[in-house]
Amino acid sequence: MRIRNAAILSKNTSPPNENNGTIHLSRKNGFPRFPICRRRLSEGAGPATSLCSEGVWPRAKGNSPGFLFVMSKILAEGSATQEVTLLTIADEDSTKRNWGVLLPGIIGGTLVALYSVTIPFIAPALRKHCLPFVPATSKQIENVLIMLKGRKGMLVDIGSGDGRIVIAAAKVGFKAVGYELNPWLVWYSRYRAWREGVHQDVNFYISDLWKISFSQYTNIVIFGVPQMMPQLEKKLGDELLQDARVIACRFPFPHWRPNHSFGEGIDTVWAYDSRSIRIEKEDDTALDKGIPPS
Repeated sequence: MRIRNAAILSKNTSPPNENNGTIHLSRKNGFPRFPICRRRLSEGAGPATSLCSEGVWPRAKGNSPGFLFVMSKILAEGSATQEVTLLTIADEDSTKRNWGVLLPGIIGGTLVALYSVTIPFIAPALRKHCLPFVPATSKQIENVLIMLKGRKGMLVDIGSGDGRIVIAAAKVGFKAVGYELNPWLVWYSRYRAWREGVHQDVNFYISDLWKISFSQYTNIVIFGVPQMMPQLEKKLGDELLQDARVIACRFPFPHWRPNHSFGEGIDTVWAYDSRSIRIEKEDDTALDKGIPPS
């Protein structure tokens, strides 16, 4: 029978103990286990009805001695087992509630982390004039360094990305600066410069290129895109030093005539000297006024 049927026993049943030889009732696999008494009852133990009323059920009727099974409605070990079971259920419920609180927090934290990492890379695509991050190839870096041979002064990389151009220029003797809008790339560039041993010769800044003046740099490198080149051409034309050189990678400027070019395909670089740029600008102004170019 299941444990709930133990309620038929008399409420007057005394708890068993070692003195009367009774072993406490306990549970096993959800069913009550009825241990055998340690001692036999005497033949004069009384009628079976009397024994049953006291909570003892005889195994054998009549005067034959037999082993008796003792049941109790409330047993110390049974109660302890039930308490352990209830505590286990309570712990399981508490664990479920804790996961119910923690799981949304973990998911939310993960989404925030992903947003923080990815948005600096996605945001440039949402701008009117964007400069996406595309790492320079080793051939492009080599071609840029060729265009810098014999040059002196400060170098700036507009949209420096992971800092490859700036670090390469520092290794051949330039003091170099990189401007980049993505903070993750700026921090990585600083680490990379430190790892390459040129951190004392370079600087990386988180900044929008349209808010920077390039009038202090004599060597300017830009990995541009066609949509932004006309506006950048105008900005640089107003700010360049007299002896500055602009090196465009991947795409040329739309109106300037390059003084030098090197490479093929996507690795091509174009060099524009500020003197030539100023002469072209003066000639264009003269033509607008109807004056023949010099």
